[in-house]
Amino acid sequence: MPNSVGVVIVAAGRGTRMGTAESKQYLLLQGKPIIVHTLEVFQRHPLISEIVLVTGEEDVERCQEWIITYKLGKVAAVVAGGSERQHSVYRGLGNLGTTWVMVHDGVRPFVQEKEITACYERAREIGASVLAVPVKDTIKQVNTEGKVLSTPDRRSLWAIQTPQTFRLSELLNAYKEAERDGFLGTDDSSLAERSGIPVAVVEGSYGNIKITTPEDLDFAEFTQRNRGEVQT
Repeated sequence: MPNSVGVVIVAAGRGTRMGTAESKQYLLLQGKPIIVHTLEVFQRHPLISEIVLVTGEEDVERCQEWIITYKLGKVAAVVAGGSERQHSVYRGLGNLGTTWVMVHDGVRPFVQEKEITACYERAREIGASVLAVPVKDTIKQVNTEGKVLSTPDRRSLWAIQTPQTFRLSELLNAYKEAERDGFLGTDDSSLAERSGIPVAVVEGSYGNIKITTPEDLDFAEFTQRNRGEVQT
């Protein structure tokens, strides 16, 4: 299908900021692993035909069990990630057969259906898109000694979120170029930009948080309760 859309959901990290023995993506939110909440958003979305979940090698089996338990039929593969996020995404891309691909953080369970749709539509218009929000705080550029160098105009600054959307073939080429040159980017769009792919920003919501700290988890519990989406 010429406009088929797949998703690579990245959940291979083992962040330490949460302060728990369990990886953040597998902590329970309203009785269900965070990663399952995230997968369900894309499972429900009518645009999405295929999902690839990238996780730690030691977590593949339990994730496969959750796919069955929670009836996540769009998940085509659960694959083990690499040492860096970029390597993990690259492995995920190789397991997709769609024309378009979205790359999404496994610990962003509150992305909305309309945001996913908007990202896809903007990518079709421009070439690629990233979900983002305007920066609310004043930002200072500081040197290694802690001295302020400049104060950028925050009207030009956006905090980048996910999903990020690309033509699969173009993103794969960008990844191949990065691997060839030994380039490690901060996100997928940085590889696309480097490869000459035009990338547009789609305004998202401040509620599309990345759950990385205990405070984030508290906020996520509050958000989930207020949404009235508790599922058992």
